[in-house]
Amino acid sequence: MEASKVRAYHHGDLRAALIEAGLRVARSGGEAALSLRELTRAAGVTPNAAYRHFADRHALVLAVALRAQDLLADAMRERIAAVDPALPPVPAAVARLRAVGLGYIQFARAEPGWFELAFLTHDEGPPVTTGAQVPPPYQLLLDALDALVASRGLPPERRPHAEWPCWSTVHGFADLATRGPLRHQTPETVDALAAYAVDTVISGLLRQP
Repeated sequence: MEASKVRAYHHGDLRAALIEAGLRVARSGGEAALSLRELTRAAGVTPNAAYRHFADRHALVLAVALRAQDLLADAMRERIAAVDPALPPVPAAVARLRAVGLGYIQFARAEPGWFELAFLTHDEGPPVTTGAQVPPPYQLLLDALDALVASRGLPPERRPHAEWPCWSTVHGFADLATRGPLRHQTPETVDALAAYAVDTVISGLLRQP
């Protein structure tokens, strides 16, 4: 995503322009930096114009957060796409699950403002949904685990709830790397620890009881 300056809004899709402005502001300032007045000023319109598209600031922040979720999912897909297509089925499925976790952590470290914003949607209902929709990053994790079962790498009886240790591990690590003590470590150290954390949780899933 380019951090280019948002042009003043003159015509077209004001809703999209406000979301774009929100992403640009949140990239460095997170959710706290999102002000309806400032975003409408960046788009070149009055705050009243925004109310034709968003009921209030919360609705605008939620829309920007959903877009941040999409960007997180895109980063994860990019990592998944780099998996060697020549790998046998089980190693390929393991590599894709690993890519899901490492892509999640990589995005959090590269874009902490957007990463923080992406999880505001969880205030809208059950922890992993926005209305009836499963957030794309979470769906990628579910799909990777299902593919691991389909490849016969993970026994079907071990699939239920497997997403929770995976998500807990990568989200906890991402939080430590962006807001906790790991943020003071070198990138190389954090890379190595991230790989270790992801590999450990996957090994735990695959280990026979």
